[in-house]
Amino acid sequence: MADLQPVLADLQAESEDLDALVSDLPDEGWASRTPAAGWTIAHQIAHLAWTDRAAHLAIMEPDQFQAELRRALGKIDSYVDDAAAEGAALPATELLDGWRAGRGELAAALLGCAEAEKIAWFGPPMSATSMATARLMETWAHGQDIADALGVTRLPTARLRHVAHIGVRTRDFAYLVRDRVPPGEPFRVELTAPDGSIWIWGEGANQTVTGSALDFCLLVTQRRNRADLGLVARGADADAWLDIAQAFAGPPGSGREAGAFSA
Repeated sequence: MADLQPVLADLQAESEDLDALVSDLPDEGWASRTPAAGWTIAHQIAHLAWTDRAAHLAIMEPDQFQAELRRALGKIDSYVDDAAAEGAALPATELLDGWRAGRGELAAALLGCAEAEKIAWFGPPMSATSMATARLMETWAHGQDIADALGVTRLPTARLRHVAHIGVRTRDFAYLVRDRVPPGEPFRVELTAPDGSIWIWGEGANQTVTGSALDFCLLVTQRRNRADLGLVARGADADAWLDIAQAFAGPPGSGREAGAFSA
């Protein structure tokens, strides 16, 4: 699977960068509050660990994953928070070891997927490459919450391209999850990468979104309020999209208040 290997390498690098932020935290550090309401750093890592396990289950035991999916639908308002709270209650060393082991097991399972295989998920089914990209996006986004809790400024990397790609690809999902009709035409998204190069999606489209890749990724993962970012939309539909953009599966997120952070 030609596309999977580099994505997995980037996922590993993103995970290792986050691991370095938390590996030496004292026990009280794991209880530090993050920008996600009610979530500590332990909740953030627990969520990543749980999601890796769920993805592994979806690949290796699809029938069991379907049962898990039914449980999720039965308590959609509390399902994610409950799972994070359960993991956060573990001793920090056990939680960290579990996350490390689980992400390694998931990488091995993804490598064993057939190229055309679609993996069932809480959103639309995904290829192994798309699943790895989604795991990178979540690792980066929850890593941002942890960095904010610790007062750490992370240097943006070329791995943001994966996050931005999901942000573009999930445009219509952001409308559908809000029971709204997506625009009929694509948008041109033109982003300045960390190295100064330009990343473009939707070449030739009339309505545009421009800005830095970091700002766009912070927006679509709802880690910053649009008012605190330098993104520019041209066209009424493109402008409206930036108010609801959402790269993650599940119900609409509450986002962040304006002015809470500097971008």
